[in-house]
Amino acid sequence: MARAALPGRLSWLPARIAAVRRETARARTLVLDVERWPGHRAGQHVDVRLTAADGYQAQRSYSIASAPGTPLEITVERLSDGELSSWLVDEARPGDVLDLRGPIGGYFVWDSASGGPLLLVAGGSGVVPLMSIERNRRLAAPAIASTLLLSARAPEDVLYAAELDGATLTYTRRAPAGWTGYDRRIDAAMLTQVAPPPEARPRCFVCGPTAFVERISQDLVDLGHDSALVKTERFGATG
Repeated sequence: MARAALPGRLSWLPARIAAVRRETARARTLVLDVERWPGHRAGQHVDVRLTAADGYQAQRSYSIASAPGTPLEITVERLSDGELSSWLVDEARPGDVLDLRGPIGGYFVWDSASGGPLLLVAGGSGVVPLMSIERNRRLAAPAIASTLLLSARAPEDVLYAAELDGATLTYTRRAPAGWTGYDRRIDAAMLTQVAPPPEARPRCFVCGPTAFVERISQDLVDLGHDSALVKTERFGATG
């Protein structure tokens, strides 16, 4: 998941690409070896910067996909006009070095002390920081219940497909042959069927495009969920 990077006081650090893993035809996960990496919390992000031979620089922010205490990973989805995402998905190879700044963010984060149950709602690549949270839960607090609801356009767009056992998927454009699950946008009726009830006081994390996040978060509040327990993360079409 990419965002327009914001300036900050953190120092840039060299990051070597240790491995590249294919997620979909348009997305890759990069495993990064970062000098003096301080560690991260589940749900945070980093700034990534590349510098061309002529000095031109491109900079974007990407969500962290890995759990705290494990090798740092970001997942990048190629955008049609994304200069940085195109290079990271199509050209980056193990051994390449880029500049990285982070970790960034203290609001859209979760650790075992935050408790549960969890409700994780993602639109498209908004699943990236939610996967960091889910992976952290599996490692640090597997007894905490978690519900992951993911909206995708089509089967080939689903990130981390091999890790989604138990998740609820809905397809908005094309479902797999023989699919008997949801095939529409996430709505209040679906949330009522899938999410923990408001009285369970789930910690809700919603991530995706701005319109998606605003609609889902409002639906959750309208259904009786405590707005203080609904955390949101929005992203735009940046490259």
